[in-house]
Amino acid sequence: MALNPPLNPVVAEVTARIIERSKTTRADYIRRMDAARDNGTGRAKLSCANWAHAFAGQTIADKLTAMDGSKPNVGVVNAYNDMLSAHQPFERFPEVIRKAVREVGATAQVAGGTPAMCDGVTQGRPGMELSLFSRDVIAMSTGVALTHDAFDAAMMLGVCDKIVPGLFMGALAFGHLPVVFAPAGPMPSGIPNAEKARVRALYAQNQVDRATLLQSEIGSYHSPGTCTFYGTANSNQMMMEIAGLHMPSTAFVHPDTGLRDALTAAAAKRAVELARSGQGRMADVVSEKTIVNMIVALLATGGSTNHAIHLVAMARAAGVLIDWTDMDQLSSVTPLLARVYPNGSADVNAFQAAGGVAFVTRELAQAGHIHSDVTTIMGQGIEAYFKEPSLVDGELVWRDGVSESLDRDILRPASDPFDKEGGLRLVQGDLGRAVIKVSAVKPENRIVEAPAAVFETQEDALQAFKDGKLFRDVVVVLRFQGPKANGMPELHSLSPALSVIQDKGFKVAFVTDGRMSGASGKTPAAIHVSPEALAGGPLAHVQDGDIIRLDAEAGVLTTVGVADLTARPLAVRSTANAEGSAWGYGRELFGAFRHVVTTAEQGATVCFAVPAGVGGHTDTPPNPNVVDRTVDA
Repeated sequence: MALNPPLNPVVAEVTARIIERSKTTRADYIRRMDAARDNGTGRAKLSCANWAHAFAGQTIADKLTAMDGSKPNVGVVNAYNDMLSAHQPFERFPEVIRKAVREVGATAQVAGGTPAMCDGVTQGRPGMELSLFSRDVIAMSTGVALTHDAFDAAMMLGVCDKIVPGLFMGALAFGHLPVVFAPAGPMPSGIPNAEKARVRALYAQNQVDRATLLQSEIGSYHSPGTCTFYGTANSNQMMMEIAGLHMPSTAFVHPDTGLRDALTAAAAKRAVELARSGQGRMADVVSEKTIVNMIVALLATGGSTNHAIHLVAMARAAGVLIDWTDMDQLSSVTPLLARVYPNGSADVNAFQAAGGVAFVTRELAQAGHIHSDVTTIMGQGIEAYFKEPSLVDGELVWRDGVSESLDRDILRPASDPFDKEGGLRLVQGDLGRAVIKVSAVKPENRIVEAPAAVFETQEDALQAFKDGKLFRDVVVVLRFQGPKANGMPELHSLSPALSVIQDKGFKVAFVTDGRMSGASGKTPAAIHVSPEALAGGPLAHVQDGDIIRLDAEAGVLTTVGVADLTARPLAVRSTANAEGSAWGYGRELFGAFRHVVTTAEQGATVCFAVPAGVGGHTDTPPNPNVVDRTVDA
């Protein structure tokens, strides 16, 4: 019997609103995918010369299979490099995939590669200003790879921060095909996250030397696999699972294990099965209900705030229009089921051991917080994602996931959550609209009213900290960090300093039009402020000493005692800051991106940067209404 619990009324209401808002863009997308499907498989349209070129470098056996003309060919888009620990295992995945599909009478080819930046390497460095834009480059690279039109299905190999959203967006341009995502899994646990945070805080205060810091960091990031904290990369993997694009419970299986290889092979064979059946095309898997499920699961697990941006762009690639009001309202009724660092002390390996994504999916589905009647690569309905894989005598078998959490300090049922709402909130007022992740912020720190200290660069803010100028009640405002200004870098370098100020007993908050990601931690941070300062947003009018109120409980971000903020002249961005973000480290290659990129709430993307009404696109602006968080759900 199919699972069909009563749906939470707020989830139903938000879903209905998204469907109505997206009516035109979704219909346009489905029309284009239907036309591509009806145009026939790629190999049937290619000339003999085209097809010969496509297989010239393959083995004799694969050439003979391809010459048959009726055997599926799987296109693999690979984000492999060995700069990213999470992507290093992908070096050997293509051969696992080729071998698997040969066993079922098909072929597979690496259609193309994509860039894959490591934000952990570029944090605090100029290259971080290319990080967000790399997502759209990855989407475009995926389009280039698949545009050879020689494939019956596709596989996406990617894990980390911008890579999965980019692969997702690019693959949706070929949504007439079935698409299966295959991750590489997390590295084994290193030193405890609390110890890592402690050493970082000591280093920020010059109480330990760089050698001590390096030893700590190497103890944290030590082998192939995803970093083990619950940031954007691991949030990606959870969402690909809840979206039905992974094989079930694939996300957090370690690399270089028999089970990981078996899951990768099974994913390849599943892509072939879908190609033969004509079912499970990505356009049908990724629906309005799927997007809602992804948002809810992100909220229920305290996932990365980067997805307040990425999910908007990802949904738009499927013709689905969402905004921060939707996310905020869903958050108000989503139970927080997980405590994973930085929202707790455990890492993703402990989360997986306690029950993992299978437990979260079943709990959310049975409590009516997600849509169960969705299409996945496993078929109709979400129930397949309640199961977990194991190897028995070398064979992959599936069993029901645990029915109860094995560690209630990490994972809880929907009936007894850590919190009755999710970890993300919308804050707004005369400073614009922003998001704040409160799941790691103690209730007593969620309301801050203090004088502003205004900066243009992380370096200036850190210098003020080192000079002792910020040890007071303060709202640190860092502006000219939006997508138009400098590509909207993550600002993790400030996290240890802000934590130190808070630990000294001062009220401290952070307000920026930049990003902070899933590692924003225990200090209240209103991020992604939109519109951004460079576009004339309100942050450009703020002055040192202005009283700013950040009230995450009431959803407020405003100045206090300023009659008309916009009556002030706009601050002028310093020439050094502007020129510094325009050149060097490849930034000059992205000048056009900065000119046309959409706002943070519109996904900070160049892929859909077209005027409303052009080419069938009729994007709706964000809902300006304040969400009533007291609604009785």
